Amino acid sequence: MEIVTKKKMMLFSGTTHPALAAEIAENLGIQVSPARISRFASGEIYVRAEESVRGADVFVVQTHADPVNESIMEQLIMIDAMKRASAKRITAVVPYYGYSRQDKKALAREPISAKLVADLLSVAGADRVVSVDLHSGQIQGFFDFPFDHLTALPILSGYLRDELGLYGDDLVVVAPDAGRIKTAEKLREALHADLAFLYKRRSRREAHKIEEVAVVGEVEGRPCVLVDDMIDTAGTVTKGAAALAAMGAGPIYVGATHPVLSGKAVQLLEEAPIEQVVVTNTMPIPEEKRFAKLRVLSIAPLIAAALRAVFEDTSVSEIFRGENQV
Repeated sequence: MEIVTKKKMMLFSGTTHPALAAEIAENLGIQVSPARISRFASGEIYVRAEESVRGADVFVVQTHADPVNESIMEQLIMIDAMKRASAKRITAVVPYYGYSRQDKKALAREPISAKLVADLLSVAGADRVVSVDLHSGQIQGFFDFPFDHLTALPILSGYLRDELGLYGDDLVVVAPDAGRIKTAEKLREALHADLAFLYKRRSRREAHKIEEVAVVGEVEGRPCVLVDDMIDTAGTVTKGAAALAAMGAGPIYVGATHPVLSGKAVQLLEEAPIEQVVVTNTMPIPEEKRFAKLRVLSIAPLIAAALRAVFEDTSVSEIFRGENQV
């Protein structure tokens, strides 16, 4: 007996950022598959796909945004439901990977929470993970199956060049710390710009506290772009912008992939000597966190292209010409 089967692509969305999942589906030319996701009175999560997933290539889209733990648990339960319903392959699509900054031990008796999240996704039943601009590329090594690491740099560089006219030798791309120099170098190459970086000494005892910022590079009288993977409390970019302004740089722009925007981030960004803050929609941004300087670019076309490549078993890295290896 010989049976010729057809591949079937199905995309499911968690409740954290359904707008992004809908955009990804639109770019793929499909609909978000219907699923029932609800909470019991006790707060426990219930998930059920409302149509068969047997033999399908299933993509479960959930960004690990606030509330982070709820978002992660919801995705795990969705993956488990798909596995038990006989999906052929399950890909966890995680635009923002939760706990990504806890990727190593800095002090004794600390957890490596990024590895724990990797273990949870693996045990739940994921066969592959797709994520965007990890805080640390080494997180890919926490998985024993394929991990597609996408980068928003083509989207950010295209906007900076085509919409803001930021291009050429006079422009300076600034890394906010030594760990972001490789990312800044790639953006510098795309914009044919110069490179500088900030020397940033963080407090070892107090989270998110920066004790000193100094500029290394020639920035006086030149437009600058500070590039980072995320803006959380905005302490890094606002102190960096202040240091650049003190050195006579300007105008100053900020480019980042993930708009976490915790605490007083919006207030700090509004008050900082920053012309524009450019981010992507890997995370939902509520109306109260939107401000005049903020420009949000869609990451959906990039993720959709990667998911199409995964489904068709073609190269993901060719989408980025190999520049997604960071």
